[in-house]
Amino acid sequence: MKVLLIGNGAREHALCRSLSLDPDVTALYCAPGNAGIAEVAELRQVDPLDGKAVAALALELGADLVVVGPEAPLVAGVADAVREAGIPVFGPSGEAAQLEGSKAFAKDVMAGAGVPTARSYVCTTPEEVDEALDAFGAPYVVKDDGLAAGKGVVVTDDLEAAAAHANSCDRVVIEEFLDGPEVSLFAITDGVTVLPLQPAQDFKRALDDDEGPNTGGMGAYSPLPWADPKLVEEVLQTVLQPTVDELRRRGTPFSGLLYAGLAITSRGVRVIEFNARFGDPETQVVLARLKTPLAGILLAAANGTLADLEPLRWSDDAAVTVVIASHNYPGTPRTGDPITGLADVAAADAPHAYVLHAGTKHDGDAVVSAGGRVLSVTATGKNLSQARDRAYTALGRIHLDGSQHRTDIAAKAAAGE
Repeated sequence: MKVLLIGNGAREHALCRSLSLDPDVTALYCAPGNAGIAEVAELRQVDPLDGKAVAALALELGADLVVVGPEAPLVAGVADAVREAGIPVFGPSGEAAQLEGSKAFAKDVMAGAGVPTARSYVCTTPEEVDEALDAFGAPYVVKDDGLAAGKGVVVTDDLEAAAAHANSCDRVVIEEFLDGPEVSLFAITDGVTVLPLQPAQDFKRALDDDEGPNTGGMGAYSPLPWADPKLVEEVLQTVLQPTVDELRRRGTPFSGLLYAGLAITSRGVRVIEFNARFGDPETQVVLARLKTPLAGILLAAANGTLADLEPLRWSDDAAVTVVIASHNYPGTPRTGDPITGLADVAAADAPHAYVLHAGTKHDGDAVVSAGGRVLSVTATGKNLSQARDRAYTALGRIHLDGSQHRTDIAAKAAAGE
């Protein structure tokens, strides 16, 4: 199988790593990729948002499967263009990807499907914003209706800050605050069959103890020793399957990766948000535990044959990933700084720990930073404590001037094992 993957982040590096280890994959291409992905896939240049260009590249390469990693190309309809070219593609149509592209659309689908979620208002004027903020009170949850690369959500007790964020958006969803721990659950679907993966937890705040601004995610771990063993089955029955069924009923079938961001509240499971692609950094830990070869699963979703697959096989090991971010992230990041120590990790910590690249590029022979989140250091172990120790040991070998990372990823969960 020849596979073309679209994207250039740590999620795409994790996907490429898994695909490169799949014996059925005979050729692996990534466009545009990054310095780390170049070690496991052949890089090609393409505008990820140009569906016709992506389809043309897939035809030129003779790709048997195209995997679209990030949300922006999906919402832009890149998967539609590839499908129209007759090539199997893992990723929803532009219309179905509105589940992530528009918070208001997602709320409408959840209402139709009877999926439990936070009560909310969609606001387009300052007057509507003031009414909604007043109705729910603090803490205020304000979400930009459109794509914002994981940084469009503000949760604050400060009324002025909440109103300022709301009024900076064209259309905004203001909703009640959901108490309780958060869980990310991915499911692969062909539009009919829904195959849940293992749950993970990510860390959105920039600083230890969940302080600081929201980011795209600073780390993650899996499994969740504190979660109810029946959680995955419950979410499949109450959230994932009803959502897929509702989208099919509307004539916008969803195939690809359905990501449910969940709050385990005192009143039960509630959906915080849906995404239409693998989450970053949760993908790094979920794929580290998946034993079933990945390409066949993604192809079955693209071809509508998921129901024929054997049950997925999972490692009993735990996985932890810690993000190294550049100076000033999630503000305007500093880029172009050299990264050292990557070879030391490969020599000393493999196979239990490895580095997935996010915002990197080659500058001559050197690897330099090229984005906000720069690397994801991922490790596995017999439990979270061991995986965590291995991840932070490997991280300690890497140097990036001015970089930042959280020191408490999976700490509470590991302490409770």
